[in-house]
Amino acid sequence: MTSAALDRYFRSLLDIEGFTAADSSLNGIQVDNDGSGIEKLAFAVDASLETFERAAASGAGLLFVHHGLFWGAPLALRGVHRARLQFLLDHKLALYAVHLPLDQNPVYGNNAALAELLGIKNREGFGEYHGRVIGYKGELAEALTVDEAVKRITFMGRPPLGVYPFGPAENKTCAVISGGAAMEALQALEAGVDLYVSGEISHTVYHHLAEGRLNMIAGGHYSTEVWGVRKIMERCASDLGIETEFIDVPTGL
Repeated sequence: MTSAALDRYFRSLLDIEGFTAADSSLNGIQVDNDGSGIEKLAFAVDASLETFERAAASGAGLLFVHHGLFWGAPLALRGVHRARLQFLLDHKLALYAVHLPLDQNPVYGNNAALAELLGIKNREGFGEYHGRVIGYKGELAEALTVDEAVKRITFMGRPPLGVYPFGPAENKTCAVISGGAAMEALQALEAGVDLYVSGEISHTVYHHLAEGRLNMIAGGHYSTEVWGVRKIMERCASDLGIETEFIDVPTGL
């Protein structure tokens, strides 16, 4: 397949155009190849030299990531940025990035995946971010302790970034927003849920959680955002019959 054909395919699954105004990421092809055919796709959470090297070594012709290299402002081609781009060009490795459209997607998104893992039913949209609602809230199919919820969303057995058990012993309602949505804990308090799950925590919300009796799991920015990337990978393998590989480069954060 060509990068242009893959771009059309990804856009058929993800609302990339719909997030143009809300997302600072340059969603879509960030670095193209030279038109060469692509026989293998690699998938990762972050664009970094390590993911590039591992993708190239695996024989991939395109790397799909959640966090790309371009975020709304031009960067001078020097230092780390230049080295990353040079590697992609030298190895004819295309880079494809999808940020908020992947967080929000109701089928393949990070938040839909977290909601599914936790057993959230009767889902409603939750969490306004840059004018778009990207998370979910709802009732849990069965009451969960915080520890049980942690086990359900843990990737590769890695511990969460932080657990804050300030609420009820058993959670019956839950809201989720993957990644760096610590401040949206305030919206979870307003929504009156028992448990809020995100990737990160902030000092600013700590006492709000304690005084508002809200349980929170900061699962890790990385670990809460492997899910959407992997769902898209699985769909590609099924639809396109193309070889795929997930490049796991955890940050612990």
